[in-house]
Parts: sequence; C-alpha cells; structure tokens
Amino acid sequence: MEFFENIKQISPHAEPILVISITAILGLLIGSVKVRGIKLGVAGMLFSGLLLGHFGFSLDPHLLSFLKEFGLALFVFTVGLQLGPGFFNSLKKDGLKLNALAVTIVLSGALLIFVMGRYVLGWNAGALAGIFSGATTNTPSLGAAQQAMSTAGKGDLASQAAMAYAVAYPFGVMGIILVIVMLRVVFRIDPQKELAELKEQMSLGVREPKRASLRVENPNLEGVPIRNVPGLGDDGAVVSRIRRRDETEVHSATSDTLLHVGDVILAVGTVDQLERATLSIGVRVEEDLRKAPGNIIAKRIIVTHKDMIGQTIAGTRISERFGVTVSRVSRQDMILTAIPDLKLQFGDMLNIVGEEAAINQAANVLGNSVHQLNETSFASIFVGITVGIFFGLYPWPLPGMPVPLRLGLAGGPLIIAILMGRLGRIGPLVVHMPINANTAFRELGIIFFLACVGLGAGGKFVETAFSATGLQWMAMGAVVTTVPLMIAGFIGRKFMKINYLTLTGVLAGSMTDPPALAFSTKLTNSDYPSLAYANVYPLTMLMRILVAQIAVLWLC
Repeated sequence: MEFFENIKQISPHAEPILVISITAILGLLIGSVKVRGIKLGVAGMLFSGLLLGHFGFSLDPHLLSFLKEFGLALFVFTVGLQLGPGFFNSLKKDGLKLNALAVTIVLSGALLIFVMGRYVLGWNAGALAGIFSGATTNTPSLGAAQQAMSTAGKGDLASQAAMAYAVAYPFGVMGIILVIVMLRVVFRIDPQKELAELKEQMSLGVREPKRASLRVENPNLEGVPIRNVPGLGDDGAVVSRIRRRDETEVHSATSDTLLHVGDVILAVGTVDQLERATLSIGVRVEEDLRKAPGNIIAKRIIVTHKDMIGQTIAGTRISERFGVTVSRVSRQDMILTAIPDLKLQFGDMLNIVGEEAAINQAANVLGNSVHQLNETSFASIFVGITVGIFFGLYPWPLPGMPVPLRLGLAGGPLIIAILMGRLGRIGPLVVHMPINANTAFRELGIIFFLACVGLGAGGKFVETAFSATGLQWMAMGAVVTTVPLMIAGFIGRKFMKINYLTLTGVLAGSMTDPPALAFSTKLTNSDYPSLAYANVYPLTMLMRILVAQIAVLWLC
C-alpha cells in the first residue's frame, strides 16, 4: 500500500482512478471464467471489489458513495430506455399470464425472506434486504434497499446488506439453473419435443406479415375502393400493388384505389388477415406482382424525423400526399403489418411501395437519416436522469410506514426512462440511444456500482461470510432462490400448461438472471426462452426495486 501512498502525494486523483480500474480489470477476468458454460459476467465485479477491499484497497467514503449512486442511476436509466418501447405491450394477452407468474415469484420470495427472516430468525433489515437481492441476483434492488436504509436513518446497515448480497449471490445463479433441471426431471420433459410443440403453437398465430396475390372475382367489389373491402383496410391486409385485368404493367395501390373484377392485387398481412381477404375478394394466384413490369419499386425508409415519432401511419398522410403504400414495418427484431393506427417509433424501417420519385418525397418527410441512428441524444438523457432523480426523491406516504416511500435513484430514473422510451419524444427532444451505446453505458454503470459495493464491504466480508451467521445467510438465500421458483414452476407447468421453454424464460426473467437464460437457450439451441425472458423482465425489475424499498421501510 506504500505504492499508493506515494501516488497520492504526486496526484491525489490518480489513486481512486487506479483502484477502480484495477477492480474493474480483476472483475472482468473473474466474470469471464466459465464453469460448465456458465459465467458470472459483470457480477464478477462485486467479488473483485470484495477481494481488494479485504486486502485494504479503499476509496474516500464520499467518492465511494458518489460513484456507487451515479453508477446505479446510469444503469437503471439505460435499462429503462431499452425496455420502454415494449414494456406496456408485455402486459397484454399471453404476456399478462407470464407476468402474473413472475410477480408471484417476486412476492413469494419477499414474503418468505422478510417474514421468516425477521420474525423467526430475528435478522435486521440490512441482512434481509441483502439476501433478498443476492438470492434473486438483482443488483438494482440492493441499491434501492440501501437508499431506503439511508432515508430511514439506518445507513449503517448498508454495508451489511452488501455482504449478505455477496454471500447469497453465487447460489442465486446456480439455484435457478438447478430448478430448471429439477422441473425437467419431475415432469419428464423432452426439450426437443417442447421445441417442436412451441414452433407449431407459434405458427398458428403468426404475426409476421406474409404476401399473397389475389384476383378479384367478387362482382360486388366492382368500383369499390380498397379501404371499403372486407378483409382490407384498417383492420385487414395492406394492398401495395395492383395489375389491372387488361394490362401487363403493375401500379401502386392506395386505400382510395378502385377495384374491378379481374384485377390482381398484392396483399400483405398476417395469415388470418390474408385468409379473410381471400374469402371476400376471390382466389389466390401464383403471379408475383413484384416481378411484373412497371415503374413501381419498393424501398425501406427509416423514421428519424422528430415530427413523425408518435404519429400513426395514417396520421403521416404519406399515402394520400405521395400515392405510396406502407406494406410492413420492421422494428428491432419484429416485422409488423402496417395497419393505419400503428404508431411509429424512432428507427422504425418502413417498406414503402410506389413510384421512385414519390418514395423519395415520402423519405424526406419521414427523415430517412441513417447517421442519426448512430447518434445519442445526450440532451434527452440528462433531462431524463434529472427528472428521474426528482421523481425518485418525491415522498409517497404509505399506510403503516414510519417514513414516506421514495423510489430513489433506482426506481425514479427507471420509471422515467421507461416512459421516455415508450414516448420516443419529449417536445423537440428525440429520445434515442443506439443499442451499442446503451450497452456500453449500462455496463459502465453497473461496474461502478458493484465495484464500490464490493470495496465498501470487503473489509469485513471474509470473517462474516465464513461465520455461523454467514452460513445461515447462505442457507436462507438458497431457500429464497429455489422455493418460489419451484412453486411457480409447478403451477406454470401443471395448471397453466406453459411450454417448458417458455417457462424457463419466465423463471430466468423473474430473477433477471442472464446466466440462467443462457442455460435455457442452450437446452435446444433456440431463442424461445429469450422471448419469455424479455416479456417479464421489465415488470420484474420494477417490482423487485419497489418491494425491496417497501420491505426495508416497513422493517426499519
């Protein structure tokens, strides 16, 4: 440590930078070590901090607190931005069922640890919050709990929470995987069979748009505009091209285009939409209008103009103004039918059919600026973090609580970021962060937070972890990890009849645990568990943060 003392005399700011950098390097090395294909990832930062803290490495307490809280705010805000566009959609239809199961896991785990740990074992709020967060591998809930302790005047419990978190974390990772394997054995599940069944199930309700060429044979449609045809228009398939019965060339079709018997149209929609359109129009033909002669082309245009964000496809009026048709929309990993009431988001890629000059005019209105996709709107990000901090500091009185609930730097920025990600625009500010930049800032934030948590708790960790108390914490963490998952897994499989691959994604998502998700996807080398994981992750993250804070305030 004499080396660092000498550095401090030369430059007082060099020492903390070195300590954080060394902690990060060691943590990344620990996190990259694989055991049977599973690795800790960024969680290795916590254990490197504990190790270095044990050997006397430390930071100024004020600097340590700043870096920890700043890292937490940066992490949850970037997570919220990424989750925002799909958060509310995850609460619809089948997503509601999966989220209900995930919430059951969160609440049952909280009830188990906070009731049994407090009233049976007599542990304090610090130990209970740390075990709850570590056993469920959820770092933001630890930060939220520590902030709640400071709010309640129990800041001395924060370091104990960090130690309990570190003790419970390792089995938290392995426990989820153990439950996934146990469910497979108990229900005698064949993952490959489950994969085949899930593929068949998904194909029945395929939402990805398909194409079909239809010949008009219904005499009742003579002279009828496309928007008035059953199966087309607002709630049906989209018609992008038309070849008249007595012509060889193809023309662009809009909602105002009149149909005549013998015309052939190119319709784009889901399987169900195309079936309804066929019944009302006529018959399918093998002709591919995309290859027919004519001056009609298709281009992909990116939505980047701020005035278009949040507008519906119908609200843009590009069809009426330029005589073009939007046939489908690519959004991240999804392909969507271009129904008129679909709201556009920044970065949406529209497949537009029409004459080249008209498409170019529509592109000018929509933006179509590729370089903007790689630009980060720092103004909107700092505005969002500022609003999130104030929102997190606002006191919410709850019955029975000694002090009001404050969402803090974990909950406030997360909620605001979800809303901003959903809206896509605040006044003149476009809310956008490229995925690569989002990942980088998110990783940087969690590195700061976990490194500081480890450095702050490392001095007393070894003697606590291997004491009788530490072993009790470890045992309780194992119970909190496995029992709620086993109960939810049994209910989901036995009574809700959820496919095993989907169920594994729900279990991993309810613990916000990437290693468990990686294990699930390797069972069949498919991404189906990832769909369920992404579906329950947003609400689970929010619930764990709120539950941790409420429980701490209730117990303090």
